[in-house]
Amino acid sequence: MHHSHLKESKLIPVLILSLLLSIILLSCTPQQNATDTAGTTTQKISDDSLLTLTQYKTFQYFWDGAEPTSGAARERYHSDNVYPENDKNIVTSGGTGFGVMAILVGIDRKFVTREQGVERLTKIVNWLETADRFHGVWPHWWNGETGKVKPFSKNDDGGDLVETSFLLQGLICVREYFKNGNEQEKALAAKIDKLWREVEFDWHRRNGKNVLYWHWSPNNQWAMNFAVEGYNECLIMYVLAAASPTHGVPAEVYHEGWARRGGIKNDPNHRQYGLHLDLKHNGAQQYGGPLFWSHYSFLGLDPRKLKDQYADYWTHNRNHTLINRQYCLENPKKYKGYGENNWGLTASYSVKFYAAHSPAEDHGVITPTAALSSFPYTPDESMKVLRHIYEDLGDKVWGEFGPYDAYSEHHNWFTQRYLAIDQGPIPVMIENHRTGLLWNLFMSAPEVQAGLDKLGFQYK
Repeated sequence: MHHSHLKESKLIPVLILSLLLSIILLSCTPQQNATDTAGTTTQKISDDSLLTLTQYKTFQYFWDGAEPTSGAARERYHSDNVYPENDKNIVTSGGTGFGVMAILVGIDRKFVTREQGVERLTKIVNWLETADRFHGVWPHWWNGETGKVKPFSKNDDGGDLVETSFLLQGLICVREYFKNGNEQEKALAAKIDKLWREVEFDWHRRNGKNVLYWHWSPNNQWAMNFAVEGYNECLIMYVLAAASPTHGVPAEVYHEGWARRGGIKNDPNHRQYGLHLDLKHNGAQQYGGPLFWSHYSFLGLDPRKLKDQYADYWTHNRNHTLINRQYCLENPKKYKGYGENNWGLTASYSVKFYAAHSPAEDHGVITPTAALSSFPYTPDESMKVLRHIYEDLGDKVWGEFGPYDAYSEHHNWFTQRYLAIDQGPIPVMIENHRTGLLWNLFMSAPEVQAGLDKLGFQYK
């Protein structure tokens, strides 16, 4: 007894010292990195610390970088301070959904206190209650200062059911995190529950059709005319539509609309680099589409055991990632810099403003979120990319909120700009890789389980 007690007393100073060191590492590295080339650090940072640092920096996009009036996520943040049509205060619904999940990561990793997190999340949710909604559905963009819709395009000036679903995915995680907490936390969870119940998924069937339409506007009604069919990033919308306790849709909407009466299933003989994709990716059947298709719906929806009659989603997402990576390794267009430490094609800023990069649309631009948000699927391969970004490219691509949105060694193009929808999945998917935090929260929601059951998913 005495002997083990002695051992413990010797251990305590060591534990305190290691704790102090980790605090110093977290507090120093971000500042040091902002002024110094990351590659000049003398001591090599461990994988674990580098993951924490990356989460800390990307979380800050949604913390320090948030739009101040609403607390919501800015659509974009330009460190070079050059903005198109002065849209510094435009906030995004989908990006805010990713952002509230990033804030949960921040609370769980103690980047901020639980109380600070609750205060910020309450501010966001209070703002969402008063901001423009259409049949309970939020628009893609608002002005953060006024809560008024900012049209995404001429006819897209109303509700956006896909972006709303990304927002709800995050809010449901927040509800589950706080529903058994103190009075303030329970009040936050209750407000979220009310907002979720007010979203009219059934309205977006457009008079009872067995498919969901992406947009509706009081000015332009169904002019966008976008029936959402799979496969792309929108699976979460159909899961939540089936799950809604107040405005749910029947299973046929999923099977006939999204799954196109089975037309979503790929040719069983499909192979790319020896890898099969269960699902036909819209317009990109050969290589799969941009990598965000394996991220956005799966920030909360846990793909690890997820299967239905169309796909095994874990194998599908992992193969999608590996195909994208292998294409970059083969590098048929011979772009400078591509390789096993520099791969990942997805939608982002590009040499010509913006592009949905994929093997079918390859401009020599690497987007860090592609590999970094794929950590659950390809942990070793993604770590090589993270080390290259942090240690070799350094402050060329690493700024106040972690890796900048995109870069091209080939075109010598390095932009000091960020997009919410690219930054948000990074801390969330790294956390899912490390602890499964967001997956466990989202999948524990009773309505989510009911929705998955209704659609015939296996997930346990």
